Amino acid sequence: METTEVNIQAEHGDNPPPYYLVIKPIDPPPPYTRVQPLPEAPPAVPYYTQPLPHVLAPHVPQRVITTRLEDPPDQRQGRLVVMRHKKARCYGGSGGSAFILVLFGIAIWLGVRYGMAVMSRGKSDTCPSNAIVCDGHTDCQRGSDETICVRFGGGNELQVMTSNSSGFLPVCYADWNQNLATQTCEQLGFRGSYRYGALTSTSTSFLFVTSQSSDTIQGKVNVGTSCPEKKTAFLQCSDCGRPQTSSRIIGGSVAPSGQWPWQASLHFEGSHVCGGSVVSQDFIVSAAHCFPSDLTSGQVEVQWLVYLGVETQYMLPPPHHVADIIIHESYNTNTHDNDIALLKLTQPINFTSTVKPVCLPAYDQVITADTQCWTTGFGATQEGEAIGSSQLMEVAVGIIDMSVCNNAYKGLISNNMLCAGDMNGMRDACQGDSGGPLVCQEKDGRWYLYGVTSWGSGCGRRNSPGVYSNVHSLLSWVHSKMEQDRP
Repeated sequence: METTEVNIQAEHGDNPPPYYLVIKPIDPPPPYTRVQPLPEAPPAVPYYTQPLPHVLAPHVPQRVITTRLEDPPDQRQGRLVVMRHKKARCYGGSGGSAFILVLFGIAIWLGVRYGMAVMSRGKSDTCPSNAIVCDGHTDCQRGSDETICVRFGGGNELQVMTSNSSGFLPVCYADWNQNLATQTCEQLGFRGSYRYGALTSTSTSFLFVTSQSSDTIQGKVNVGTSCPEKKTAFLQCSDCGRPQTSSRIIGGSVAPSGQWPWQASLHFEGSHVCGGSVVSQDFIVSAAHCFPSDLTSGQVEVQWLVYLGVETQYMLPPPHHVADIIIHESYNTNTHDNDIALLKLTQPINFTSTVKPVCLPAYDQVITADTQCWTTGFGATQEGEAIGSSQLMEVAVGIIDMSVCNNAYKGLISNNMLCAGDMNGMRDACQGDSGGPLVCQEKDGRWYLYGVTSWGSGCGRRNSPGVYSNVHSLLSWVHSKMEQDRP
């Protein structure tokens, strides 16, 4: 979260190097681990995560793990050191050969069981040539023709697109009710609705609820021009973005308990690897690069555990298990464009005072340069550290104008990226923070997820701000995938 200043520039046109260039590919993820010192990093190294370990079957090295405390944990900053000693084991004779054959068979079974699921990720939906978008009838194999039809405008105004409209229109409040609110939120991947009501619209065209029977809101409405008093429906599907406390300390400090209740800690094979953000009872938003496609086990759901409401990594609550890993189909491993992923959990989250969802921004809700926002995570507190923070860290960062950031990174910033930090350095995310939230508070007092920690040149270096996936530009993808994989 806070580190020394180093000025580093990327050569014009260079893509950010893969994350595995900063450490040995065979090493396990190190956020709570003592590993070998990092070799000298090349320019513009994305530094926020470490690679997942390569799986070597059937000769899998045994790991003996010993855990000790370097110093007694204090109230501000704990450190956990895990020393791994690798011990190769050889098998000989007929018994060893038989054991290897058994392992080989298991490896094949795992490949069949999980490999196809992994291969299926990232593929586009299959649609017939006569598919009609937003007519209330699913034509595509995964329903993508009907999962782009609902969005929210200012004040959470419900806006729907139908096959008969030329775009998104507000829904007249006259015939709106609780059943419709619940059905619409469930359609969007939520467990129900939180609040609905009426607001005054400036639109000249509206949608009206009809008596048509349909599982989707776009199949229940028709276009019209007259709406009583121009009152349209607003809808909130969850009580989001409201922590139990508002006290904050600027600049790489331990976050107060309950301050960021949407923060998730994603563990792979027993180690914290990435962060995430709770957006509903069933879904966590994270970064695509946390689940590399070149490592099969990295996209196997059973290898991952999600911890919520974590105060310290020394005392973890019961984990949530992952049912599905959904990675953006257009994620570019070289440029880190579209670096976003969704995790669907096997069981819904029970919200408490320390576990709550963050709000997703509306389609027209954009963040401007110089806005103060916050990023959080359990990652390293200094560049090159092999030890992450056992407690959740927070730091205030300013949104940086895209042209300024692109100038610093020589044109590497796409429209799906957002820059935040301090051009003078010192305030930034770091390794182990990947996938975690960049949140900003709006006038309504709620906190909104504007960024997902993605990459950067080192941690806190001068003229090298943090780069985040731009949730606003990727919002339709998030809503679409939540709807396609709704509980």
